Amino acid sequence: MPAAARHDSLGLSGLAVGQGLPVALGAAIAAPDRPVVALQADGSAMFTMSALWTMARERIDVTMVILDNSGYASVDREGGRIGDLGRRGRTLVGLRDPSTGFGVPATRAETTTDLARQFEPALVAPRPHLIHAKINRDSPQTSNG
Repeated sequence: MPAAARHDSLGLSGLAVGQGLPVALGAAIAAPDRPVVALQADGSAMFTMSALWTMARERIDVTMVILDNSGYASVDREGGRIGDLGRRGRTLVGLRDPSTGFGVPATRAETTTDLARQFEPALVAPRPHLIHAKINRDSPQTSNG
């Protein structure tokens, strides 16, 4: 992919989860003439999937890339500080079914090649789109969603 043009980044530095999809929705409403891309972790996205319904209903143009490591990495990381919490109760649902259920088209990217192939069409389409991008569970984590 070519280098990104000048852009703005909206994020959070604290230990809150779930803010990515609503922030992307607000950014797209505030600046409808600019492309909005939400890069969100799977566990964090689960907290605010209902934002997809608003995006679909109002035809808000947001391209979402949900990074799926099949778990709550931030919970695992924080839990490691106090002892082994095990993996019980932290299996996530698939992302494409809820997305399409809310009316947002979704695709799945298993590789970076898949992601690159799906990203441009999603970005230029004048509607919301979710790309469910599988990542290695052991990938380094750099933020808290």
